[in-house]
Amino acid sequence: MSTGSELILKTTSNLPAVIDEKSLVSYLERIKKFPVLSEEQEKELVTDLQKNGNLQAAQILITSHLRLAAKIAFSYRSYGLPLLDIISEANIGLMQAVKKFDLNKGVRLATYAIWWIKAAINDYILRSWSLVKIGTRAAQKKLFYNLQRIKARLGILENKELAPDVVKNIASELMVEEKDVKEMNRRLCGGDASLNVAVSDEDEDERIDLLVDKTQNIEENLARRQEAHAKSEILATCLLKLDEREQYIIKHRMLTDTPDTLADISSKFNISRERVRQIEKKAFEKLQSLVLVAIKAQK
Repeated sequence: MSTGSELILKTTSNLPAVIDEKSLVSYLERIKKFPVLSEEQEKELVTDLQKNGNLQAAQILITSHLRLAAKIAFSYRSYGLPLLDIISEANIGLMQAVKKFDLNKGVRLATYAIWWIKAAINDYILRSWSLVKIGTRAAQKKLFYNLQRIKARLGILENKELAPDVVKNIASELMVEEKDVKEMNRRLCGGDASLNVAVSDEDEDERIDLLVDKTQNIEENLARRQEAHAKSEILATCLLKLDEREQYIIKHRMLTDTPDTLADISSKFNISRERVRQIEKKAFEKLQSLVLVAIKAQK
């Protein structure tokens, strides 16, 4: 039977890939052609993979869910990071889900894969925005993952300064300082200019129509992805050096698209919310230090 790493390496070579912006539309069209599996087909393929190590079964399971990965990836466009990379990370999360899926969980693969896909994307966002710049305070982390969601709920779709009353309401909801809300909104808006708006009032063309094709070298693209995966492994390894409670708090407060509240975690561990906040701060500082040491050791 193939190991987990062999599964990913061998199936990846046969999967459609997004190499550059020009190939994105083609990629989306290709993944639409992969058939959706019935529950019975899914069970047969999962069983074949787990019992016989059939990598072809793994490939079918993955390709049938690439649309799901792409859909989730598109929901993270507002972070201002390359959509191609977000899709790639989503696909990696999907592969991990296929590798670890258990039929005894009583859910379909898609339901299980959602969490792995989001975790992979969140991990990528965390690395790309820098642990030092974004994660220095729990308030910044909370705002980073929740501000865009709250703005969308309030119908605020433009990248502009927030009205004072909106800032006050958001700060109250997330229990952070108003100045932190303003600062994070400026940072997120600064890297997120929509390409689907008109060039001017007189011109109906969109900004995306004016983009120059800067096709990346395939080797450079692969090297960049390998570096990102290496950093992901460093983060995962360092995370394991925290104790069980610290790992849980970091994962459920910082490495998820829908962080648990302080009340949720305080209830789980039967401690006060202030104690949760203290553990979160200490655990993050420890994780940050471990990551920086590990990165220096590799150079």
